[in-house]
Amino acid sequence: MQRVVITGAGTVSPIGNDVSTFWDNMKAGKAGIGPIESFDPSETNVSVAAEVKDFNPKDTMGRKEYSRMDRFSQFGVAASVEALNNSGYDMEANAERVGVIVGSGIGGLLAIQDGIDKMRDKGPKRVTPLFVPMTIGNMGAGNISMKVGARGTSLDIVTACASATNSIGEAFLKIRSGELDACFAGGTEATINEIGIAGFDVLTALSTSDDPKTASRPFDKDRDGFVMGEGAGILFLESLESAEARGAEILGEVVGYGSTSDAYHMTAPRPDGSGAGEAMKKALAMANIQPEDIDYVNAHGTSTPTNDSAETESIKYALGDRAYKIPVSSSKGFFGHLLGAAGGVEAVAVMKALQDGFVPATLGLETPDEACDLDYVQGEGRSEAITYAMSNSLGFGGHNAILVFKRWNGE
Repeated sequence: MQRVVITGAGTVSPIGNDVSTFWDNMKAGKAGIGPIESFDPSETNVSVAAEVKDFNPKDTMGRKEYSRMDRFSQFGVAASVEALNNSGYDMEANAERVGVIVGSGIGGLLAIQDGIDKMRDKGPKRVTPLFVPMTIGNMGAGNISMKVGARGTSLDIVTACASATNSIGEAFLKIRSGELDACFAGGTEATINEIGIAGFDVLTALSTSDDPKTASRPFDKDRDGFVMGEGAGILFLESLESAEARGAEILGEVVGYGSTSDAYHMTAPRPDGSGAGEAMKKALAMANIQPEDIDYVNAHGTSTPTNDSAETESIKYALGDRAYKIPVSSSKGFFGHLLGAAGGVEAVAVMKALQDGFVPATLGLETPDEACDLDYVQGEGRSEAITYAMSNSLGFGGHNAILVFKRWNGE
C-alpha cells in the first residue's frame, strides 16, 4: 500500500481566499460571519451568514471560463489552482494518473434559482442554454479537471455535509491502492441565496440570531441552529513515492478513513453516537493507531441542538476516556457551515493545525451545554503538540465520514 501525503492545498472561504490568509485569521480568532449582503433576507427568519468576500474569478480564470460556471464551480476551480500551484506538480507529464474527486452537497443552486426566475418571468425560451451545465453538481469536479488538465478519475461525491470528507477519503483510498498517483480532493459549495436560506430556515436548521458573534455557537447551551457558509477547500493528495521522487514539500499525511451510515433519520444523527462512533473506530483501525494517539478532534459541531450532543456521544463512544483528555473544537464559528464543502475547508484547517501545533478555538461558545462535556477550546486557540488529528463530518441522511491526519515529521 502507498502512503498518502498532502503536497498542496487551496481554499476560498469567508475568512480568506487563500490558505495563508485563512489560517492567519483562524489563529487570530477572526470570524467571517455577518449580515447577509447578497440578497434581502427580510422575509425569512434569518439575517446572518458567512459569505465569501472580495472573490474575483478573474484571478484564476478567463471571462469565457467563469461566465459558464455557477459560483460553486468558480470557488472549486480557484481553490484547486491554488492547491496545484502550491504543490509544484507537473500536470502535463502525468495527467492520466491524476484524479479529481470534489463533492458538492447541492450544486449550482444560484443558477437553478436564476433559471427558474427567468422562466417564470420571461418564458421557457429565455432560459440560458448553459442552465444544465451550470447547475449539475458534477461540474465542480468537471470544471476543475478541465482547468488543471487532470485526466484520471473524476467524481462528484454527494453525501450532504459529509461530501468533502468522503471525497478526500475516497481519493486517499485510490492513491493508497495505486490506482492514482495524485488527486485533487475536497468540496465546494455556494448556497447563500433566497431558496437556500429559505429551505434550511423552514427546516428550522438555521440560527435565527441577528448577532454575528453568537449566531454560530457550537456546543453552547443556547445554540439554535447553524449559520450558512460558502466556499471551497481542496487538498492535493499524492503518493509518498511520487512526492519524494520529485522533492516536493510535504504538508501532512492522511493515514485513516472511516465511513458509515446511521440508518436512522433524515436529518438527526443517532443519539447514542454509535453511527459516527463506528466510523471513527474504522478510521483509527486503518491508521493503525489507538484512541490514546489522537491529540485533537476537529468536530463537525454545527451548532444545532441534535448534532452537537450526538457528536459528543460519538467521540466518547470511539475514544473512551481519551475523549476527556484532548482538545476538541468546531471551526464553524469562523466560517459557518459550508455544507458539502465543510469537510474540505476543515481539512485545510486540520492540516495547518498539525503544521503549527495550534488548536483553533470554538468561536461563539460561551455557556457549555451539560450534555457537551468535553474540552471544546472555549475563548482562544491554544498551542498544543499534535501528532494525530481527527476530522469529523456528519451529513443529512445519516452519512458519517471521518479522516485521521498525521503531522509530517520527515519519516
